[in-house]
Amino acid sequence: MKELHISVAAEPIANIGGFPITNSLFTTLFVTLILLLMALWVSSSKKIPTIIYMATEAFYNFIHGILGKYTEKLFPLTFTFFLLILIGNWIGLLPVVGPITVNHAPLFRGPNADLSTTLAFALISVGATQYFGIKELGAKGYLSKFFNFKNPMNAVLGILETIQEFSKIISFSFRLFGNIFAGEVLLVVIAFLVPLLLPVPFLALEVFVGFIQALVFTVLTAIFISVATEKAH
Repeated sequence: MKELHISVAAEPIANIGGFPITNSLFTTLFVTLILLLMALWVSSSKKIPTIIYMATEAFYNFIHGILGKYTEKLFPLTFTFFLLILIGNWIGLLPVVGPITVNHAPLFRGPNADLSTTLAFALISVGATQYFGIKELGAKGYLSKFFNFKNPMNAVLGILETIQEFSKIISFSFRLFGNIFAGEVLLVVIAFLVPLLLPVPFLALEVFVGFIQALVFTVLTAIFISVATEKAH
């Protein structure tokens, strides 16, 4: 019987100048290449396919309901987040992820099944939130949300707000990693035990979960940025 292989940590498949290339990093670069090729194809196309136009417009209108006047500035960031996470989630469900090995490790691994990747997404999201908050309100106006000593209550609330900002990094990274990694492990185990037909409903469920997780991450990023650009009350 074929051996069941599950690893919580991403596994190195190559080494360039002392820098290890893990299977999740390799897959992330592959997903990035897919997005770049898609962008080049759409930008050079004389007529954008209707389904792509409708999907992009629907997402724009959805994000506009959250970001309002900031939509034009932040749509590229949020849409890129959504596509990168979505394709990363779905590519981890393909049959080629697992069987193809290099140096006794799978060549491909779902990007978001690696905590390093989701932590990077979380840092970018929270970093963008701080950047746009400071840009809109100014350093003094934005920092007054966290450092306000006019009275004890404001000081306590500021401390709680500061803790909350840092906790976003943890919640963002572990939520995405936990859901995607658990789903992929479930599929691997079921396919190992019952390789015929039974995994199909679970695969369909994971396709849906991958979409929802990408949407949740993007929406929360948009909400946090929207809140950060509001003046403190």
